[in-house]
Formats: sequence, C-alpha cells, structure tokens
Amino acid sequence: MRRAEHAGDGEEKIMNQLDLHIADAVLGIDTLWGGDVMSPSGTGRFIADSWFSDEPLPAAYTHPAAARLRQSGGVSGKSIDREAVDAYLRDVNLPQAIAGLRREAAGCAELRRAYLSGVALCLDTMWELAMEVLGKGDPVPYARCVEASTGKPPEPSQPEAMRERAAELLGRAGYQATQPAQLLPAVDAWRRDRIIPMASVRALGAAVIARFDSLSADHLVPHLPLELAAVPRANIEFLPIRDAWFSGSMNYIGRARTGAGAPRYEATYEINASLGISYPEFEQLVSHEVVPGHVTTFAYMQDLYVRGKAGFEATVLTMNTRAATLFEGIANNAILIAHGVTEIEQLPDEDIQIGVLLALLQDDAKNQSSYMTWGEGRAQQEVAAVLRRDFLVTEERAGKLSGAWGRHPLLGRMYLPAYRAGTEKVAELRRNHPAARVLPAIYGCNGLVDIQTVDAVLEEPGRKDGHSHGVAAG
Repeated sequence: MRRAEHAGDGEEKIMNQLDLHIADAVLGIDTLWGGDVMSPSGTGRFIADSWFSDEPLPAAYTHPAAARLRQSGGVSGKSIDREAVDAYLRDVNLPQAIAGLRREAAGCAELRRAYLSGVALCLDTMWELAMEVLGKGDPVPYARCVEASTGKPPEPSQPEAMRERAAELLGRAGYQATQPAQLLPAVDAWRRDRIIPMASVRALGAAVIARFDSLSADHLVPHLPLELAAVPRANIEFLPIRDAWFSGSMNYIGRARTGAGAPRYEATYEINASLGISYPEFEQLVSHEVVPGHVTTFAYMQDLYVRGKAGFEATVLTMNTRAATLFEGIANNAILIAHGVTEIEQLPDEDIQIGVLLALLQDDAKNQSSYMTWGEGRAQQEVAAVLRRDFLVTEERAGKLSGAWGRHPLLGRMYLPAYRAGTEKVAELRRNHPAARVLPAIYGCNGLVDIQTVDAVLEEPGRKDGHSHGVAAG
C-alpha cells in the first residue's frame, strides 16, 4: 500500500515532497550515526525506529557510500571511517533535507506543522552533535540537547519519594530496610528471590503478554476508536541475545502482509541474556515494551497511516525526538493504563508495586546519568556509584547506564533524559484528564502528537474524543 498525507480509506497516492524530505532527513541522520532501519536487530538499528510504509527507500539510505558508513558504525563507531563519511556527505545534503522538511511542514495544518517542526529541531541537533564528534563544529550545549528532545531544560532526578516507598513495601514483604544502608541489600535480596530464568523467557514472555493484552482489552480499547480494536496489539517474539550494550530492544518491523495486503503489525524483542530481572520487574518490562506500550503504540501508528489518519512521518518514527519522549512516557505508564489506574499504589499487588518502583527508579537513573555526565562533568565511576546507591539499579545496569549509554555523545545528551520527562508528563495528563479523553490523544487518534503538542489536542475546545485531527495540509 502506498499512502500519502491526503489519502483516505481506499485511496492510494505516491509520496509528496514533504514525505521525501522526511525520509531523507531521518534516514540520512540515522545512517550518519551508523544506524540501519532495515536491520531486524536492535544491534543494527539506531535512530530510525521503523520503516513500514512500503515506499521505496530514499537516496539517503541507498547511496553507495551509505552501506560502508553503516558497516563502520558511522560517527558512533570506535574508529570513524572519515572517507566514508566524506563520500556520503558530498552527495547527501542532510541540512538541506532538514530545511526542506521544515519548509514543507510550514504549509501543513497547525498540529502537524508543530509536530514536524519539533522533528526538524531534533534532527538539526543530531546533525550538530555529529559535526561536533567529527571536529567540524562547536560543542553543542547540553541544555540545547535536552530541550530539543524533551521540550524542557535539564534537571537532576529526585528519587527520594520512590526510594522511601520501596523501602516501606520491602519491609512489609519481609526484607529489612528501615535504615538507608539496608535498602540496597534488601532490594538485591528481593530480586534474587524473584529472578526469572532467561532460558524460559519466551514461554514466560508469552504468558505475561497474554495477560497484559487481556487487561488492555478491558481498560484501553474501550476508550479508543472502534477501528483500533481489530489491530493486533502484541504480535511479538522474544529473542534472548548475549553481550548486548542494552538491556533489551523492541524492534518494530511492520513489513509483513496478509494475503489481502494488510499489515501483520509484527515486532521482535531482544532481551539481554545477562540481564538479572525479577518477575515483577519483568511484568513492567512487558507492559513497557509490548502491550500497551511500544508495540501497541507502533501498531496503532501503522494502522492510522494505512487508513489515511496519519501522515508519512508516522511510518518512520525516530529516537531522540519529542515524539520518542511521549512514547517512553506511554510505555512507563503502560502498566497503570493496563490496570485502569493512575497511581502505583492502586496496583493490585505490592510485589508489582515494588517492581514498578524499581523500574521507574532505573529510568530516573538514566536521567541522572545524563545530568551528572554532561551537565556536571562527573567521572563514570562516580556516576555508577550514585546510580547503584540512590536509584537501586543492579551493578550491570549501573555500569551500562554510566558508560555505554551515559557517555554516548548523542544518547547520553538527548535520549536518556527522555524517559523521566515522558513518564512524568504522561502521568500528569492521566491524572488531569479522563481516560476517554487522554488515551485517544496520546495514542495519536486525534492526530500524531509529541510530548509538547499533545497539550494542544487535549485543550482544544470542542474536541471529539477518538476522532482524527486529520493530516491534510493547511
């Protein structure tokens, strides 16, 4: 199927100039940083999270120098292949593609224009960071990076309230945690007693996915347009992988089709085989990555695009953007959405509450790693110690979040702060608006939104919940 911004149900159109600029800008920046959106594995992907439009890949991806650049890791590589970078950038003008995106977006309706302007701002920042790494540009201020991706200035995490609540719940579960020095050993013991075997992760994952899919059918689906009820929310396969620098990677594929040409909405989840995770934390992970979190969000984006309710940008979703911050916020609130509650203490089991608190502390640790590393210039060893002590993460997580993640010139400055910012924003929206209003808005049913533009949808007078804002140009 080939759709475009003005396409309605059953109508077919080729890509327009805006779509072409989006494709070149996103996949060009992705390639420059060493990403390959067509890779089925998170070990090969980077900035571009999806490509499921059935449109031909743009020149930014197919240029002869692109494959060599991806193979070398781009500007993220341990040893930058400068000849490959130069050969690529001689012919692929990324600033021009981003400027074209911004120019064409200016003619769109207000909501879409604001969304695409945010994408362009983030792509500009990623370009500037690449030039910094190459020694061809000035250092990019940390505040600019964080504000680009989250819409707000950088700030340290505040883990005290969650840590105190975790200590209280651990004490009730029989783990001594009345003194600050007792808390981390209590958490470690609690995890050990509930650790899941990675050898059984496929079977265990299937069971937990089925449970959360059922919960989502009860507490999410009734608030969304009827058309989304038929969309598979969790067509995913769990794949353990070894020696990954991440804890897990959801890879939305979305390119399989039925005999009638409809999407199958398929994805994979690669989980680090060395990850030590408790069963309650695993439940939170499944709700975050699968249903009603990332896989569900991406599947809805694909369905909205196929039905002409979302523009081409919904098919090439991108990390380090304000949309990604919203998606992380949805994912971290997903376990609450599935249960139909707004607060952790409303979850039905205190073990689950502990697991959610620990998972959210880990994502607060991501923000803290970013802030200490780039905002304060702290050494990795110092950052790791703080993450372990104050955010109760495992030693494995403390090492990776303070190292491969935290010190990465792009992810450390633009993506790690997104988790906390998105989580707090979505939680606030869910407290302030009824489910029938906020859930269609955050899942894109009123028009594709990001962490900032979602407010415009929710505040618009006369908004009919569950109906698309539309993607036609203004």
